[in-house]
Amino acid sequence: MKLVTFDEGRVGRLDGDDGLDTVIELDCASTVEFFQRDQQVGETGQRLPVADVRLRAPITPKKFFHTAGNFTAHHQELTAVDWSHPVHKGIVFFQNVDAIIGPDDDIVYPEGLTNELDYELEIAVVLGRAGKFFSPEEAVEHIAGYTVFNDITARDIQRREMQSGVFSFSKAIDTFCPIGPYIVTADEIADPHDLAMELRVNGQVRQTGNTKEMVISIPHLVAYHSPQGYSAGDLISTGTVSGVAAVQPNPFDFYLQAGDVVEAEVQGLGILRNTVVPWSAAHDTEPYSIDLYAPVD
Repeated sequence: MKLVTFDEGRVGRLDGDDGLDTVIELDCASTVEFFQRDQQVGETGQRLPVADVRLRAPITPKKFFHTAGNFTAHHQELTAVDWSHPVHKGIVFFQNVDAIIGPDDDIVYPEGLTNELDYELEIAVVLGRAGKFFSPEEAVEHIAGYTVFNDITARDIQRREMQSGVFSFSKAIDTFCPIGPYIVTADEIADPHDLAMELRVNGQVRQTGNTKEMVISIPHLVAYHSPQGYSAGDLISTGTVSGVAAVQPNPFDFYLQAGDVVEAEVQGLGILRNTVVPWSAAHDTEPYSIDLYAPVD
């Protein structure tokens, strides 16, 4: 099943004999509720052409666990970046769920905060049931689906955060968390550890990889962090593949700019497309700027 949220929060699944051209509305208030009810949800009888609806972020989870350093090639290329601390495999921190946006939503460039806006193609794993303290073998029963995630990152802010060996704010600014275009339920993905991944900016390929390159498998990753406790509908990301702007010889030739169209694609999970817009396109104020260490008047 390809599960969507559309218009003002309605839930549906995609269908169509010749493609995913129809939304069949489901009788639940949210995709979180869909998973809380163990996917046992009926239909309302409403069938709508996809062209007539507005797809939204497919889910707003209670928690979003964020993984770093979990793809071999990306882990190796990080040695070229002058971080103050190493990025160890399987690092997890919490993403800001209020920063989530969906397909065709705009990524707003906060020029007053950063001039090093980067992309990171990832998969977000959807937890289908609550649980804690379970094994990798048991984790399979908790994994309900997958969606595409583009981990937008302000690298200049990240370098400052890394001086303390952590990062969060650099990835959690408003609109920095695109996910979508839908959730593909686990039964439709024969092998989540063999999915091609590609990210393009204005049609130019920037990142390529495959989930077979992950250092830690998805069930192991999900199980390892289960002591923190999961709720139905929670997300946990897999980490990114190689090719981010920050590791390029001249990163400023690759960092995102206003007007860029970013396409994040994972085999079987669809294409997540977002456009980068300037601050002025979303706000009627000067770009927000603040210095944590500035003297207080």
